[in-house]
Amino acid sequence: MCVISQLNTNKMQFKSILIFLSFFLLLNCGDVKKENISQKEGVKQNKEKSLALYTNLKGENVSLENFKGKRLLVNFWATWCTPCLQEMPSLVHAQELLKDENYVLLFPTTDKLETIKIFNDKKKYPLEFLHYSGTLDQLNIYALPATLIYNAEGKMVKRIDGATEWDSAEIINLLKAIK
Repeated sequence: MCVISQLNTNKMQFKSILIFLSFFLLLNCGDVKKENISQKEGVKQNKEKSLALYTNLKGENVSLENFKGKRLLVNFWATWCTPCLQEMPSLVHAQELLKDENYVLLFPTTDKLETIKIFNDKKKYPLEFLHYSGTLDQLNIYALPATLIYNAEGKMVKRIDGATEWDSAEIINLLKAIK
């Protein structure tokens, strides 16, 4: 009988320990979950802030917010991207065709600032090249070139992926129609 009593006591101690550990783990899981949510919210806020930051060739920060009231064509490209380079002359011409249409054309890339300067010195395109400090996947850009078009209120209203003939009548009319 003593052996049975001892086994029952051991079982009860084991159950008590098991309940205590379960309770302890549940409490800690709640804290971890709250911490993860806070971390995710912080990442989201940082991500939103980084979406607006660009650097011009002078090393000055530029924000898309600075262009409210104007329509924006933001063409993401890279110095190593052949389709990007092939569409540049048509972008230069489109910029000329849109000069009286309240448009600003910006050309951000994740290339290093020095690389962009060398490219600009060599090609001498009259375009506003910028360094983008975020990652392209933050903007759901997975291939270049990618162009985001914003209306005068700052809302993205059109996205064009891939190289485009920017000075074609069709594209110029599409851009002019955006208010």
